[in-house]
Amino acid sequence: MKRWQDTLIQPNATLQQAIQQMDSSAQGILLVTDAEQHLLGTVTDGDVRRALLKHMGLETAIHQVMNDQPRSASSEWSRSRLLALMEQQHLLHLPIVGHSGRVIGLETLQRLLDKRQLDNPIFLMAGGFGTRLRPLTHNCPKPMLKVGGKPILELILQNFIDAGFYRFFISTHYMPDVIRNHFGDGRNWGVSIEYIHEESPLGTAGALGLLPQQEIDRPMFLMNGDLLTRLDYRKLLDFHEQSQAIATMCVREYEHQVPYGVIESNGSCITSITEKPTQHFFINAGIYLLSPELVRSVTPGTRIDMPTLLQQAIDQSQHVSMFPIHEYWLDIGRMEDFRRAQDEVADVLAGLMT
Repeated sequence: MKRWQDTLIQPNATLQQAIQQMDSSAQGILLVTDAEQHLLGTVTDGDVRRALLKHMGLETAIHQVMNDQPRSASSEWSRSRLLALMEQQHLLHLPIVGHSGRVIGLETLQRLLDKRQLDNPIFLMAGGFGTRLRPLTHNCPKPMLKVGGKPILELILQNFIDAGFYRFFISTHYMPDVIRNHFGDGRNWGVSIEYIHEESPLGTAGALGLLPQQEIDRPMFLMNGDLLTRLDYRKLLDFHEQSQAIATMCVREYEHQVPYGVIESNGSCITSITEKPTQHFFINAGIYLLSPELVRSVTPGTRIDMPTLLQQAIDQSQHVSMFPIHEYWLDIGRMEDFRRAQDEVADVLAGLMT
């Protein structure tokens, strides 16, 4: 059971501490309180992402990020009153306060509503050779390598199922029978699975042209089959729909420290000297939401990668948005990544199964 007490945090805590606590509590919100647990504000998943997009430092105190006028409810409110306010104000969480103003609980929209299934299709890319993980991949496709006793691809599938999704497509190329024999048609997981086989590698986007177009009737998730993440797919879907983008790419913030002093000049005149500066970038996290229109734009048999497809959309003045991930994320592309996944398996599985 998730404990609301795990969401309490002090206003002088840093953004980095807030991210770590939000990930560990897995509730998508932190309640900022004073020492007596009086509610001062809230920090949501969205607040964290907006701060990251602004490149606010991880040492930033969260009182600079929080919503200092949060909605709250009394412990005497009925379920219908709670639900009415949350739906009217588009709230996913609602702090519960007692007569003294102290926080005594946290209500969530998900708990108030019956869990609904979502019809969005999921396309998992599992056709790669896994060259950098040899010899492990000599007799096993990379997505079928086991972490904590289960194939990586099964962990991804289960995470989507837990979020309410049930329509899956899996692309195959290298050793497809290993994948098909394990998952079958998905009935053992209570879902539908169809396979898209690439006779020759078509790049990270080419398999889109092989999908049954009539079945792609709403925004579709596309995800590499070698990732572990605690990403909340419902939040990603909500963001994508609100942004009205033709595609949304998940990104991670990446820091690179230049190991030398960097010189800026005007001609031969030095204007500034910065010793070992740190540069910040957003990098592709290998998870996307694609509109049916974009999926249909890929010609069957065309070899194309996702960055190229998205750049083509951008060049045509179509809106492509990005969604920063602060949750756990690991690309198992190299042997050291696979070893790290094994070392972190307990925490990873705990996060994926909450």
